[in-house]
Amino acid sequence: MNPKKYEKVFRDPVHDYIYIQDPLILDLIDTPEFQRLRRIKQLGTSSYVFHGAEHSRFNHSLGVYEITRRFVNYFEKYYPSQTEGDGLWQNDKRLVTLCAALLHDIGHGPFSHTFEKIFQTDHEALTIQIILDPKTSVHQILRKVCADFPQQVANVIDKTYPNQQVVQLISSQIDADRMDYLLRDAYYTGVSYGKFDLARITRVIRPYKNQIVFDYSGMHAIEDYILSRYQMHMQIYFHATSRGMEAVLQKVFARARALFEQEPQLSDSICASFKPFRDCTWSLKDYLNLDDYVLGAFFSQWKDSEDAVLADLATRFVNRHPFTSIIVQENTQTHLTVALQQELMALGFNPENYLLTLSSFDIPYDFYQPGKSTSTNKPIQLLTKSDHLVELSQASALVKALRGQISGDQRLFFPREVIEHIQKVPEKQRTDSQETLLDAWLRDPNQVIYHQQEHLF
Repeated sequence: MNPKKYEKVFRDPVHDYIYIQDPLILDLIDTPEFQRLRRIKQLGTSSYVFHGAEHSRFNHSLGVYEITRRFVNYFEKYYPSQTEGDGLWQNDKRLVTLCAALLHDIGHGPFSHTFEKIFQTDHEALTIQIILDPKTSVHQILRKVCADFPQQVANVIDKTYPNQQVVQLISSQIDADRMDYLLRDAYYTGVSYGKFDLARITRVIRPYKNQIVFDYSGMHAIEDYILSRYQMHMQIYFHATSRGMEAVLQKVFARARALFEQEPQLSDSICASFKPFRDCTWSLKDYLNLDDYVLGAFFSQWKDSEDAVLADLATRFVNRHPFTSIIVQENTQTHLTVALQQELMALGFNPENYLLTLSSFDIPYDFYQPGKSTSTNKPIQLLTKSDHLVELSQASALVKALRGQISGDQRLFFPREVIEHIQKVPEKQRTDSQETLLDAWLRDPNQVIYHQQEHLF
């Protein structure tokens, strides 16, 4: 169908208008599985720090579709394949590319990454399951194209699709997914450092020999993107207070699951919907019935639980009382952990329920991931006027400085009452472990922010 003969739009604060030019895309948007994404927050607990960050996976998925649509339209206009094997854009890949872009996050669950850690779910595997399950509306709509079309879309998402240009538009070191969430998360959190020149990137991106590359002249726009990604991780995604709320959330989930196992008779009062996840017998239907709103209702109920620990943890989460934290290194973690365990028990807190280690690390740009001996990330390539490829960090001193640099930290999270108690103890009466904990907490640069700008945190 000629896109010009069919067009609907969504008004979007990031991209202005999102153009739906394929009826199949609108049908997918209208499915129950995709509409569920309206009830899944994009940034999870970050809204407890950046109060504007209430946007959803629905917003983001539409944004990834729109960026991909612009790229595909650009390729069709300027780089259409003329002969087999010429390495240019194959126009018959348009629909599978747009469907994969739209559906790439459809498997995300409530408080996605935290829920995954506790109940051993995998949003990427669930995305593929939703696409391939004959019972889902998504699958039934995709099958209208042809019998194997759902499998084609799934192969794009699991990166096994033969045409790697399609895959890299959705999943690579610079893809439509990352571009949208950086711009969107920056907009909704109210910060400026997540912004980059998407319009320029759209002008310099191009298909080339079964991969996606960028004209050399667009190097500075790519640098801008890489730097934006680094800053967003350090300032938003790794924010200590947001992670403190995530720590509370993990402990809420863990306590609810433990109560199921210890006292099955409490299952109805805790939440029968969790039983299949505890028993690892959950179905796709069970999973799709959960969203942030459903869990939020459970948390409100759990504030009045007969179990004092679950009630306390749920109250902390609902009323925004994040765990505080201290940064730990390999040579300090054991000592600080033991000291915190002693202080927690002295205050009546079981460390199993109130002490948690969380790590947040990222590499702004590289060809590999920490702990892996082989390359898992393909480099960003720049194409010169003489038709030669240059890897980005070989051309950019800025990117070279960031390449391979692991950013982030590992923290111990625990109730703020521990620090408040130590501060009330006269200095001369504090134990060595109390002094060590207080010193580690005060030396944390995040605590400087707490003291200077408490109204934000």
